[in-house]
Amino acid sequence: MSQSFGKNLKVTIFGSSHQEYMGVVMDNVKIGFEIDRQKLDSFMQRRAPGKSKFTTKRKEADKVIFISGVKENKIISKTICALIKNEDFKSKDYKNLNDIPRPSHADYTSFIKYGSEIDMNGGGPFSGRLTAPFCLAGGIAKQILEEKNIKISSRIKNIGGIEDIKIDLANPPMVDLEKISRKEIPVLDEKIEEEIRKLLDEAEGEGDSLGGICQVFGENIPEGLGEPIFDSFEANISHLSFGIPGLRAISFGEGLSSFKMRGSAHNDQFEIKDGNIRTITNNAGGVVGGITNGMPVVFDLIFKPTPSISISQKSFSIKEKKEKILQIKGRHDPCFCLRTTPIGESILALTVLDFLNE
Repeated sequence: MSQSFGKNLKVTIFGSSHQEYMGVVMDNVKIGFEIDRQKLDSFMQRRAPGKSKFTTKRKEADKVIFISGVKENKIISKTICALIKNEDFKSKDYKNLNDIPRPSHADYTSFIKYGSEIDMNGGGPFSGRLTAPFCLAGGIAKQILEEKNIKISSRIKNIGGIEDIKIDLANPPMVDLEKISRKEIPVLDEKIEEEIRKLLDEAEGEGDSLGGICQVFGENIPEGLGEPIFDSFEANISHLSFGIPGLRAISFGEGLSSFKMRGSAHNDQFEIKDGNIRTITNNAGGVVGGITNGMPVVFDLIFKPTPSISISQKSFSIKEKKEKILQIKGRHDPCFCLRTTPIGESILALTVLDFLNE
């Protein structure tokens, strides 16, 4: 089981949803960089549970505890280690799941792979809770990149089929995206926001859940990052993205729509503007041939509906080898995609910083 990633910036996530602590180790970070704790705490709160009527009722402060490599908010070592304390977990809600796996969860596949010894309370190492230390690392990476004028933002593009307004991918509105980042439903169109609220209320009232799309934007990403074939920029982004529980697909630029387009519409034609070479459109999402081209990097993260729902579902007993009806208890997001925007930003920030550390 690997919980590490990165070549030049090495990051290791540890812990699980119902252990006392989770944490992250970052190796090969910038000595002397001063972390803005207020900004980091604000970033972490965007992902934290219990902040909205549309998220799990689990309450976690997600305060960062630096135990090594940081003194008075300044990085003093090439390796830093930080913890997040889990305080509001209820393992009793998961007792019966040791025998009866939840549909579309990793309960059964983890049993096949690791047997019954692994701690699967709260989803164990497969839990979305582990995106908290991931965002801790991503929040620091994002601050380091901001010193280089690299800006990263995101929005919720779609919830349950209701889509926010279309954006010019060649000129994303980074200021407006930053303004909505702390909203309960971070979309640009207020009418769409109300439609999504109604749909979320409806799904939650029925004990059901929704999926969605998080769209991530990076501006001033240096050109030339990535290699052709197996070490492409997209491959590195995708590698981190599929480590996030619940992700089903990733699409760069107009990727998911491109099969419906003709080449004349999809090709990003060149122009010279203020002496700089750029493309008129950005259907490629800022990456061509696996290498960044200087245009904004844009990608969509497509998430499935939260698999933990209140509706009774068919499952089986591992011990008895008999079919069972399962009703899941506990506190769950009706749409966990709503909390994924800082995760998407972390994916991009950590990938870019890994390349820049070469």
